[in-house]
Amino acid sequence: MLTILGFVMIATFLVLIMMKKMSPMAALVLIPALFCILVGQGAHLGDYVLKGIGDLAPTAAMLMFAIIYFGVMIDVGLFDPIVRGILKFCKADPVRVVVGTALLAAIVSLDGDGSTTFMITVSALYPLYKRLKMSLVVMTGVAATANGVMNTLPWGGPTARAATALKLDAGDIFVPMIPALAVGLVAVFALAYVLGRRERKRLGVLTLGDTRVVTEAADEEETELVLVGAGAGGKRGVPAGTQRGTGGAGTGSDTDPEAAPDPDAATDSGDHADDGLQTLDPQRATLRPKLYWFNAALTLALLTLLILQVMPIPVLFLIGAALALTVNFPQMKDQKARVAAHAENVLNVSGMVFAAAVFTGVLTGTGMVEHMARWLVSGVPDALGPHMGIVTGVLSIPLTYFMSNDGFYFGIVPILAEAGAAHGVAPIEIARASLVGQALHMSSPLVPAVYVLVGMAKVEFGDHTKFTVKWAALTSLVVLCAGLLFGII
Repeated sequence: MLTILGFVMIATFLVLIMMKKMSPMAALVLIPALFCILVGQGAHLGDYVLKGIGDLAPTAAMLMFAIIYFGVMIDVGLFDPIVRGILKFCKADPVRVVVGTALLAAIVSLDGDGSTTFMITVSALYPLYKRLKMSLVVMTGVAATANGVMNTLPWGGPTARAATALKLDAGDIFVPMIPALAVGLVAVFALAYVLGRRERKRLGVLTLGDTRVVTEAADEEETELVLVGAGAGGKRGVPAGTQRGTGGAGTGSDTDPEAAPDPDAATDSGDHADDGLQTLDPQRATLRPKLYWFNAALTLALLTLLILQVMPIPVLFLIGAALALTVNFPQMKDQKARVAAHAENVLNVSGMVFAAAVFTGVLTGTGMVEHMARWLVSGVPDALGPHMGIVTGVLSIPLTYFMSNDGFYFGIVPILAEAGAAHGVAPIEIARASLVGQALHMSSPLVPAVYVLVGMAKVEFGDHTKFTVKWAALTSLVVLCAGLLFGII
């Protein structure tokens, strides 16, 4: 009964948010509360919720101070050189823009933190997507999938959890998986290229200004036009009807009502005006060019300490945020202004994290998740015993989507390893196979960082889910097939 109710609860949640019948925050709270009562454990709801909140509180604290820290770093211009390079590469071609999204997300993902990746990627590229009328779910889908593949880095979380759960060395798990993960990253770039081609077909290749002279100076000028981010009715931007056709590209203007929308792309969360998109204005008052190397050194030190795990991550970001604010903005009023500027993101994300605590608390406390997992594992035929590596890889795709990484790696992977050992499958093979599903995991409603992504991109979570799940699952299958091909799994 708990198994059935667990699957029904998850399905109800996903259907309601994808159909936009409930907001994600309301669904994360009300649906598990209802099912907790249905299983006859309503009297324990408070205990389950408090346990869930206690488990996720460090994550919420980490995200709060990480948003402030990296928000300040974006404000003061630390990432502007990288962003300018990506934007210069993107120009106004939708194909380049989407591929640039994957590239930027992959590069920033090297720090091992999804929320950081999404904050920087969205802050850099949101104005460009809005200016070119591109689908924002393409941006969120590509960024989440690229980050999911990169999330398998030893300091990203899943590999360390697998190593801890099975008492293995993280390097022994990760290093042999590099070829398969590299193929997965190539698949993300191929996906970005295909989605970019579809956006180009829909919109055409657009220019960002009146000039069409392809020179180094023109390239620099186009980049500056994006960075300034003038409003729709304003001084600079994409003039209506200005575009270059390329082969089979669309011939209507980017505002042409006749232009057929991408049938596979979910809509954005409304017609958000792009007035005031000043995030990357090269003349913004918050820039601190004289402190560039201090901020770079501070960020490098923070990431190094994070990787070495010398202190809890929330504490590192708390101290880092305090230092960044104090040094870059000595005046109290300026510090308050910076915190206020990022308060909306902090509130949205922390609110979602604590709402998710209700969902995970009930799912775990009632025993639903354990029963679901054991049912899935028990359903594996004995004939597949010698192939438990493949079984683990396949199961990791849905299980890491419906469960937290902690629940999967500490609760399910040891069971799979035991089943594999009975048939001569080494635990190291199970550990490697368990990383396959991470491309999809990063879009799970149980991953707090995904709310940073959809919140900053102003995309409905349901739209992001409908668009991304199939592509992320396909990427995970590519990683699995590559692992089998290279003899890693």
